[in-house]
Amino acid sequence: MRISLSEHFTYPKLLRFTFPSVIMMIFMSIYCIVDGIFVSNFVGKTPFAAVNLIMPFPIILGTVGYMLGTGGSALVSKTLGEGDGEKANGYFSMIVFAAVISGVTLAAAGEIFLRPVAKLLGADGDMLEYCVRYSRILLAALPAFVLQNVFQSLLIAAEKPNVGLGLTIIAGVTNMALDFLFIAVFKWGVEGAAAATGISQTVGGAVPLVYFLCRNDTPFRIRRTRMEPKPLIKTCTNGSSEMLSNISASLIGMIYNFQLMRITGENGVAAYGVIMYANFIFTGVFFGYALGSAPVISYHFGAENYDELKSLFKKSVVLLCLSSVVLTSLALLFTPPLSKIFVGYDRELFYLTCRGFRWYSLSFPLMGLNVFGSSLFTALNNGAVSAAVSFLRTLAFQVLAVLILPVFFGADGIWTAVIAAEAAALAVTAAFVIKNKNKYHYM
Repeated sequence: MRISLSEHFTYPKLLRFTFPSVIMMIFMSIYCIVDGIFVSNFVGKTPFAAVNLIMPFPIILGTVGYMLGTGGSALVSKTLGEGDGEKANGYFSMIVFAAVISGVTLAAAGEIFLRPVAKLLGADGDMLEYCVRYSRILLAALPAFVLQNVFQSLLIAAEKPNVGLGLTIIAGVTNMALDFLFIAVFKWGVEGAAAATGISQTVGGAVPLVYFLCRNDTPFRIRRTRMEPKPLIKTCTNGSSEMLSNISASLIGMIYNFQLMRITGENGVAAYGVIMYANFIFTGVFFGYALGSAPVISYHFGAENYDELKSLFKKSVVLLCLSSVVLTSLALLFTPPLSKIFVGYDRELFYLTCRGFRWYSLSFPLMGLNVFGSSLFTALNNGAVSAAVSFLRTLAFQVLAVLILPVFFGADGIWTAVIAAEAAALAVTAAFVIKNKNKYHYM
């Protein structure tokens, strides 16, 4: 049964509406993990480390899609809540056109800087060539990847979260099937992994594009529209926190890999790659809930329905606290089997991975509230506060922690850096939430 943004959301209804987004993020994590499993087990430890070393680069370029999608979704949903459907549809079309232009431009720029970036990250010899061969194929699919990221949010604003979930499942199954075919059967190595990912991203970006170009039962259909600077800037500034969050995560990944190469060598980089793959599954719950609930918050903010805003805020905090405890327990329980899937062939690497992930999983209870806090202010069209929370949480605090803690605790300092960063970020998030409660009336 279709749920409208304008409805009152009970716990069951809120869970039903956000559930497709949660499953979508988890499923995206799973098919990313399958990439890692095939590369690690069928291509080798060095190619696996190379993929993890260079992966942040195309991801950083693709984050413009998250910025346009989350910022645009908040603007579109707020405009719908204000009762101007025609203007909302114009904004919707403008955001899609901006995504296409950005994707093509960034793909061209990425090709120019690919090899220098790989060298800067410390790749040389065979690892450098693996990095370049893998990323060139991904860059060819970058415009589709940007569109895929945009439509993850816009489909929710269009009250079609189930369509987004369905597309993610189709893209994910495509990726996993092609991983098996290209890597295990055809023996195409890292090129096969990149081709499988690129084709799946094309499915995820092209299908919703066609859907919204045709007549459909949503408030939106892509049409000719003007590129209006003011709402486009508003979209970019409002979605900058999500873009910053993804860029920061990638930059932090580079810093983690640099520290690990220095302290533990190639094994540390491979272990961190496994931890990040496994981490995607668990944190996908937080990001999926934030993604699914944001358009609802934006709509009721635009409609000035403050009682519903208070209800949504309270219910979200309760749900995230409960889920954090469950996820941390599951992560600690399933650390050995998850690690064994990736690196069971190397005893030393297996134990290093298990130790790192057990430490890392203790950050989940803090992370859930921080992710929602940043998303909340994006939904309220306050990009400045959202960006501040994201910057401190995903970059500033983590950089300090990952550079300082290893001096005293060695490799364990790297694994525990995220806990220290999330704890500091939670204090900042709580301060912003309390400071702005009278302005937005969510408490």
